[in-house]
Amino acid sequence: MEEPHISESGLRLRAWLIIGYTLFIMYGSLSPFSDWSDQGFDFIDVLRTPFQFTYTAFDAAINLLSYLPFGLLVGLTARARFGALTSVIAGLCAGVLLSASMEYLQMYLPMRISSNMDILTNSTGALIGALLAVSITSWTWFFSRITRLRNDLFRHGKEMDFGLALLALWMFGQINPSLPMLGNVFISGSASQPFVPPHPAPFNGLESIVVTLNLLMLGTLMLTLLRVPRNIVMALLVVLSAVALVKFITAALLLKSWALLLWINSEAMLGMMLGILLLFSALWLPRRTAIGFGAAASLCNFALVNFVFDDNSPSAARSIYHWHYGHLLNYNGLAQTITTVFPLLLLFHLWRARKL
Repeated sequence: MEEPHISESGLRLRAWLIIGYTLFIMYGSLSPFSDWSDQGFDFIDVLRTPFQFTYTAFDAAINLLSYLPFGLLVGLTARARFGALTSVIAGLCAGVLLSASMEYLQMYLPMRISSNMDILTNSTGALIGALLAVSITSWTWFFSRITRLRNDLFRHGKEMDFGLALLALWMFGQINPSLPMLGNVFISGSASQPFVPPHPAPFNGLESIVVTLNLLMLGTLMLTLLRVPRNIVMALLVVLSAVALVKFITAALLLKSWALLLWINSEAMLGMMLGILLLFSALWLPRRTAIGFGAAASLCNFALVNFVFDDNSPSAARSIYHWHYGHLLNYNGLAQTITTVFPLLLLFHLWRARKL
């Protein structure tokens, strides 16, 4: 029996999340998207190749964990309309199809290697995710509370579903520990260590401005989503606390010990204080004026990051990591892409939500 607790709005949100996560996988699998050429391989031969014994447990774990959320989202979406077995098969088939497509395209990238082990581990991750989806849909108390919470806090409609997916995208981009809190410029190895006299580097006021604009964009997004505008303070506190917590955990796992707290710098702290003051002032404005204020902040953020700041490539932060696997540049590159396109996606959302 299909899941009885999901609305059309919930299905749209899951669909947006599936699209977004598929794009994440495509980015991680195909970057740097350059030097496409025929390497003379046959995909059938890739599938027939004996499993590689040099394949490490780390590679298998990364692939499995990367596709588990994809299988979970597909399984949850299918479970709203179909039975458990069909939902599991849908999640598995979607994972196999996506993984095989990425491995096929990697044959045309000299810097990537197609592997049948990747397909196997990716598909296993999708299968586990689909099985988990079927399992948790039986938690009626959980879905009832989630549905009630969403109805109480957030507006409904296609625009709001896109906005919630956009909020999830922003949070995913911000948890990268080599980006300052609410910042866009990667931390380099020359940054000062905590509790150590800092290097003589000038204070960068532009970074504080970018942090302020980021907070204003997030606040405007929350303003369009929430039913009661006065809840924006608590909502921002929850979102920023969740981002800070995950950012600290990823920093502890990925960064060198002396770089654990570099994402909390003076530019970020000043920018957040200014952003909070401006955001509180904007709450007194009419809703459409506040949305226009947020749109202006988005345009300024996009202009500063892309046309004022010096080039800041994902490799700039490599020296502060103790994790040197090839996935690192993909991880940082994905965070950079998200922070770059977010203002444009937010402008699109604000334009759609301006009359609601």
